[in-house]
Amino acid sequence: MQISYLDGPRFKRALLAACDHARRQRAELNRINVFPVPDGDTGTNLALTLTAISDHLRASRQRELGAVAYVAAEGAVLGARGNCGMMLSHFLLGFAEAVDSRARIDADEFGDALVAGARRLQEAIERPVEGTILTVMRDTATAAERSESRDFVPLVTQIVGEARRSLEATPDLLPALKEAGVVDAGAKGFVGLLEGVLLLVRGELAAAAVVETNGDATTGVAAVAYPSDDEQYRFCTEALVRGPTLPTQTEAQNALRQFGDSLIVIRAADVLKVHVHTDEPEEVFDYLRGVGRLVTHKAEDMRVQHATVERSRGSHVSLARRPVAIMTDSACDLPEEVIRAHGIHVARMSLVEGDKVYTDGVDITATEFHERLRKGGELPTTSQPSPAEFVAKFERALEEGEAVVGVLAASTLSGTYQAAEAAAARVEGGGIHLFDSLGASLLQGLLVLKAAELAELGQAPAEILEELARVRAQSGLLLTVTTFDRLVASGRVGRGTALLGNVLALKPILGLDTDGRVQRYGQALGVERARTEILRVLREQIPRDAKKVRFGVVHVGIPHVVDEVVGKLREEYGEHSEILVAPVTAVIATHVGIGTLGLIYLVED
Repeated sequence: MQISYLDGPRFKRALLAACDHARRQRAELNRINVFPVPDGDTGTNLALTLTAISDHLRASRQRELGAVAYVAAEGAVLGARGNCGMMLSHFLLGFAEAVDSRARIDADEFGDALVAGARRLQEAIERPVEGTILTVMRDTATAAERSESRDFVPLVTQIVGEARRSLEATPDLLPALKEAGVVDAGAKGFVGLLEGVLLLVRGELAAAAVVETNGDATTGVAAVAYPSDDEQYRFCTEALVRGPTLPTQTEAQNALRQFGDSLIVIRAADVLKVHVHTDEPEEVFDYLRGVGRLVTHKAEDMRVQHATVERSRGSHVSLARRPVAIMTDSACDLPEEVIRAHGIHVARMSLVEGDKVYTDGVDITATEFHERLRKGGELPTTSQPSPAEFVAKFERALEEGEAVVGVLAASTLSGTYQAAEAAAARVEGGGIHLFDSLGASLLQGLLVLKAAELAELGQAPAEILEELARVRAQSGLLLTVTTFDRLVASGRVGRGTALLGNVLALKPILGLDTDGRVQRYGQALGVERARTEILRVLREQIPRDAKKVRFGVVHVGIPHVVDEVVGKLREEYGEHSEILVAPVTAVIATHVGIGTLGLIYLVED
């Protein structure tokens, strides 16, 4: 077989094969991750980044090579985790910029694009270190550029051979690798990507299998002491900012350099992505809040990660990289960017329509379902995740953490919590800790986010559960609906109440109390007054002396209302208030109907 050119469909298939193949090496990459910090997370971070790339590619209908390359780069930037994910993002952006708008390229142009990717990465790294993914990317690109092959099959074979040779040489360039008896984890992940492409062009992908192994316990991250003298900073800090007037990449680097090291910044269109090791993550976040909308942010204690890896040696199929992994269900309404940023595991609910079963958020998005609601007609019923699915999610999460904290939809609203309890009892070795959020949508989601942040700081399960209970007792969810049809169908509002409301145009302000029960908090005449009234009720619910409050704004089919509501929240509670916005997921939207507006407040004082 000969391949003389690369077009969009071929490149998409190659990238998907590469991502799928490299993700199978997750456990091994975690095991050998000793540089720049032995925190055992390169495999997990790369897998999450590659999942974001795959998801973007599968959702895209682009067919020209340049457009496909930009879709992959965008997925990488938005989903980038850790040093390796950030570096891969720069490489893919450089490749996409070199390809530009071309529909197809030949082998020579492919080599040039790889060189452009490696060059962009080299220029973006403030203190380039040889013996890392940077070296292997550059060596691979140089081999492709110098190749005289006009056929992609021998070309890919050649560059994979060069990538493997370069990878094997990494311990000779980086003493930390030689001391640990391993190659560079990020570089090995990149080689895994190339190997996936090679298997595809050879037609051997279906037969390929990568065994996730922990290897020799005398090598790798678990056998390496934390380099306290060399790594002076404690928190691996990452953030994503959006905005129309973001600083340039250089400007952001200059501003953030004072806070730490391992600084990598990506500026692409209206997105700024930052990775830095620091002792002052809040100062980093404060700077970023001043330049745009801080969409996601996390600060993970690297010393806690390393201590966890040491404790888990020999006790898991793969080394745990944090004390606690976080799991939830799809009723949480957390934006995908937040879920990816914190590596949260999600059990998906289902919608059932006759013989068809749709996985919430996968087979049908919230926005797509809102359009179905607008058109009317019969709507599907909903179903919580099965105990079997929960077992699978728990087991996967336990590969990452020593224990799992699951923050789930209210037991007063759904059978999800009970299904999770049944599943937890079936998980060998235990380690599952469940929290009834007594909420749904972003009330549940903000509690999930709080749990993830506590876990990243090394808090134990009992401490996380205690803090979640304290915060939930002073937080809540309010909503107003424009129609009673779905609430009547779900049994949450009586027909008499609905009839009176429809006749008088009264719109109720409903909410969840601290016991997770639906309560009426007020009413207003007409939709516009109801949206004003819900803000007044919100004001009453938040203690006047509260200093740290997070907000959520959710809606069903009325995105045009959200900006105005967010603006009013910022006017009252501060320009830099943390506000998450999301369309209501289908399994909740079907019960509340089109036009619903929800406000969530989480008081953390």
